[in-house]
Amino acid sequence: MNPVLLTPGSVPLADWRAVYRGAAVTLDPACAPRVAESAAAVARILAKGAPVYGINTGFGKLASVRIGDEDLATLQRNIVLSHAAGTGAPSPVPVIRLMMALKLASLAQGASGVRPETVALLEAMLVKGLTPVVPCQGSVGASGDLAPLSHMTATMIGVGEIFYEGERLPAAEALHRAALTSTQLGPKEGLALLNGTQFSTANALAGLFEAELLFRSALVTGALSTEAAKGSDTPFDPRIHTLRRHRGQIEVADALRGLMTGSAIRASHLENDARVQDPYCLRCQPQVMGAALDILRQAATTLEIEANGVSDNPLIFPETDEALSGGNFHAEPVAFAADMIAMAICEIGSIAERRIAMLVDPALSGLPAFLTPRPGLNSGFMIPQVTAAALVSENKQRAYPASVDSIPTSANQEDHVSMAAHGARRLLDMADNATGVLGIELLAAAQGVDFHAPLASSATLESARATLRDKVPTLEDDRHFHPDMEAANLLIRSGALLASAGDSLPGVA
Repeated sequence: MNPVLLTPGSVPLADWRAVYRGAAVTLDPACAPRVAESAAAVARILAKGAPVYGINTGFGKLASVRIGDEDLATLQRNIVLSHAAGTGAPSPVPVIRLMMALKLASLAQGASGVRPETVALLEAMLVKGLTPVVPCQGSVGASGDLAPLSHMTATMIGVGEIFYEGERLPAAEALHRAALTSTQLGPKEGLALLNGTQFSTANALAGLFEAELLFRSALVTGALSTEAAKGSDTPFDPRIHTLRRHRGQIEVADALRGLMTGSAIRASHLENDARVQDPYCLRCQPQVMGAALDILRQAATTLEIEANGVSDNPLIFPETDEALSGGNFHAEPVAFAADMIAMAICEIGSIAERRIAMLVDPALSGLPAFLTPRPGLNSGFMIPQVTAAALVSENKQRAYPASVDSIPTSANQEDHVSMAAHGARRLLDMADNATGVLGIELLAAAQGVDFHAPLASSATLESARATLRDKVPTLEDDRHFHPDMEAANLLIRSGALLASAGDSLPGVA
């Protein structure tokens, strides 16, 4: 994977995706003068002697407390230590690496007042693979993701823990092993590092990237299920979708039609099928999946903008030596985007589960009951469908919008919060659930197509089916089902299923 060069303010979504997938990160050196000027502006502002929030005052409800020059370094250290109050399991390393890269790109825009050496340390930690241990809970997505970002920042001053070379180490030890030195934070720096939406945004972007993989995989499994049920491709006729005009719907119909082109299974019953219309889970795939694609793209637009923005407070304007307090740390845009992604993930799994249920029902599919050659003696796909239903129901419960919730914090100073961190943090678990559903559908659809031998599906879908059959044989009699499901899930999660189908399906961006 090619390394990513972060150009602050104009990083494309594809680069953030690459960072999440493990690409190395470096910072565009052209941003250095702006960073240095921003730090110099903080020094000039301090020299004026006026109270400036977060630089020589307390924080939040304590903003009216003036801090003397002799305590400014202690002030920044204290905010980091006191705000590192997260709880729960460590966040996934890919998410925290992405969070660090987002913070790096934000600071490097020269509106945060941090020194060049502080930016350089954060970059060096990314380059050398030091990932702070950041508890996953503790942010309400309002005055920035304070607790998670504080845990990140604490490691930069030698406090806390870091994942490094496969070990979980005290921060000071990890920095020493990597030949790095902890820093003492200067005026404004602690606040700049722990204020912002980067934790919420990183989790939301991770959810978006996994949702995109799920969406594209579901087109393949959905087309294969349509073949297994000998469903019609008439509902995918472009004339139908052109009249409705939704871009996603048009693209999904085109993709499904392309996946099924050349199918001998479909050709075998064009004139003999007594069914007038298929169930919605087959017929309405363009409408459901197209709508999911459209809102994923909308979420992607929001998150790309957020990822390239500056969201700490106050913001430094060197041209006028001003520190302006505002509310860019409020993560409402991220919360809305996360809610949209959650709904899309939920619906992708929901319609897939309905296709599984249709395939195991002989009255609907025309296939042997529960997709086993000898039903009764064998249960076949009976319980995998139940598992799929359980996963979908769990995702339905998790898909309730987080952004409509709020709870006042900081003695009512922060009286309306976004809950973006909650909304974004659930997405990877929801994606895992949906992957499990699609894995079961892949197994069921391939089993259904097996019953139509010697007729074959399209070359594309047969390639996808062959990829599965390399790992999982046809189910003749009942066997331990869990390993089959895990193998199918891995094909989806790794992208191998998409690669076998040509990987030319529509994506988010």
